[in-house]
Amino acid sequence: MNNTAYGQPLFVNMRYCVRCCMPESNEGIQFDEMGICQACQSAEQKIRINWVEREKELRETLDHYKELNNEYDCIIPISGGKDSTFQLHVLTKVYGMRALAVTFSHTWFSETGKYNLQNCLEKFDVDHIMFSPSRSLVNRLARQSLYKIGDACWHCHAGVGAFPLQIAVKYKIPLLIWGESIAETSGRATHRNPVRKFDRDYFTKVSAKRYPEEMVCESITLREMSPFQLPSVDEIEKIGVVGIHLGDFIFWDDERQMEFVRDVYGWREDKVEGTYKRYKSVECKMAGVHDYTKFLKRGFGRGTDHASVDVRAGLVSREEAFELAKKSDTERPPALDWYLEITGFTDDEFNEVMAQHRRDLGIESLTDEKFTAAVEAYRRLQQKT
Repeated sequence: MNNTAYGQPLFVNMRYCVRCCMPESNEGIQFDEMGICQACQSAEQKIRINWVEREKELRETLDHYKELNNEYDCIIPISGGKDSTFQLHVLTKVYGMRALAVTFSHTWFSETGKYNLQNCLEKFDVDHIMFSPSRSLVNRLARQSLYKIGDACWHCHAGVGAFPLQIAVKYKIPLLIWGESIAETSGRATHRNPVRKFDRDYFTKVSAKRYPEEMVCESITLREMSPFQLPSVDEIEKIGVVGIHLGDFIFWDDERQMEFVRDVYGWREDKVEGTYKRYKSVECKMAGVHDYTKFLKRGFGRGTDHASVDVRAGLVSREEAFELAKKSDTERPPALDWYLEITGFTDDEFNEVMAQHRRDLGIESLTDEKFTAAVEAYRRLQQKT
């Protein structure tokens, strides 16, 4: 059997979860004795959790911070995406929190993303602070990011983690609230054992991977890294900063939530490169590059992520999901041309950097020869059909 056969994974010798499409190359993945990944285990646990009790815990937490009678009850980091729009709905409309919305701009907003961000600020009538790093710094970091983490988006990962913490310390607002739980799809936690303890390094460990000083190079100075610097442990402890994810306390269904904010608040979908869905990271013009680098590094992209979620939800079979994943993951995103232009990489240089990251993983099914053969065989099939 090869990867051109219907319902087969792209890399036929790779180990995959027996229920969904998630491969062994996913960071932090764990399989149980039956070969089921943690994300599938978490999805099964989710329907057996007492969400009434979890919501009670959330309400008690929010009431505590309201009673402090600070200028703001909480900070909500937002991008204008469907998750942060839903967060604003839940926290302002349902729980009556006085929230300060905070945005670290990746500077890569799509037109749909610009609309969604402004629309949610107006619909929820919240105060808002946004920081945008300079274009030249973003371009230089986007280049260094590929070398350091095999991803175009270090500046976004790091800024999203650091800037809300900087604002929390500056304005003495101890509660930060994010949306989706890491237990939802990543496989690095489960709903039974979620990551509930927030610390200053959470986003560095989960997504940025490198601290600002590690990004310094011939073209980037340490002085320029101030927007990405985390407050000190002492500063955070003095304010008593706490971070929570709504998805650890309420039943999280991002597709239904997207439909809700679309139909009630006018949130807009659009085509998103790298997946067959029209909502995840719709605010960013570079989302397709982010997901394509993951594919080149780990052998799967956002198509696999979304297809696996749909399998767990019972919307598609595992065989149908592999077909959806292969088609989305292997497509070269048009935004890659823009990324190459702003970073100065050639196609060959870009591919070689990503091949080295793939080699560093040391997964037998992703050797250069096997990776190239699998992708080219599937692309030839697509051209014929």
